[in-house]
Amino acid sequence: MSAETDMEACRAAIRTGSLSFHAASKLLPATVRDPALVLYAFCRLADDAVDEGRDPTKAVLQLQDRLDSAYAGRPHNAAIDRAFARMIERHQMPRALPDALLEGLAWDAEGRRFATLSGVLEYSARVAAVVGAMMCVLMGVRDRHRLARACDLGLAMQLTNIARDVGDDARRGRIYQPLDCIAENRISPQAFLRAPQALPEICAMTNRLLREADRLYSRAEPGISALPLACRPGIFAASRIYRGIGQVIRAQGCDSISQRAVTTRGRKLGWLGLSALRAGGSVVLPQMATLYARPQPETSFLVQAAAHENTAFSRSETLITALSRLRAQDMKRRDAHTGLDRRSA
Repeated sequence: MSAETDMEACRAAIRTGSLSFHAASKLLPATVRDPALVLYAFCRLADDAVDEGRDPTKAVLQLQDRLDSAYAGRPHNAAIDRAFARMIERHQMPRALPDALLEGLAWDAEGRRFATLSGVLEYSARVAAVVGAMMCVLMGVRDRHRLARACDLGLAMQLTNIARDVGDDARRGRIYQPLDCIAENRISPQAFLRAPQALPEICAMTNRLLREADRLYSRAEPGISALPLACRPGIFAASRIYRGIGQVIRAQGCDSISQRAVTTRGRKLGWLGLSALRAGGSVVLPQMATLYARPQPETSFLVQAAAHENTAFSRSETLITALSRLRAQDMKRRDAHTGLDRRSA
């Protein structure tokens, strides 16, 4: 299959699977837009396989195999895998970055919950901030300060996603709110999962996540202003669209259980226009000192990897441990099925 045919498959995946990014990507230059669409298509399909597939453990182990094959130059015979392999070779994408995504998805497959907000941010670093770091690589941005701000934006977007999906996640048996906050409000996680309700305490916790997201959106902004000029409108647009989702959630009383926050096409178009203006203003406005703030502790490993501060590839101990647990679970499940087959024979 041709590279253009593979590219079209990536465009189609994003057109239907990630409306917010699809809208923002229209403002990116083609040299960044196309590899970014490949990146988002690969991440989107991997995430969907874990979130919506019948066997999340199998999906994560298959993703590990797909990454191994892509980095070996022998991608699976699928359009998005072939396009992803071309992208990582052309842009010298550090292997530690997609491996961080793999670890986050492994945590999802395990059904991991997080004791504190820092734990939620550690998860968000792996499933979202890492995408910000990889986007910087596609733009040719490798310095620590801009990478740190890109990771801030990824964290903010993921907290917005969590705030939007409280009800949907609960109906899947998942909780991403910090457990210490749930305990403070004397809520039983098991009772909430059995019958999700927009309790005042749950809405207050959702608002707390949005406040943290707002802090991170503000930290990220000077980093966007320091990106290559042609890339600024698209990234400002992504930030505004996701921040707008948070505004809709607040307008709904932070109730993400009985309703889901949606943004209209008209509002997205308005945000795209404002983003183009904001990008133009960034040329003449002075740079904010917060550009040079230290990375969030939860994302510092991503900044180091994307900045090529550690070029030797080795899987993190936490990823190795997570994959080992998933393999053990998979083997146990297979053995149980084998035993059932033998007894029924």
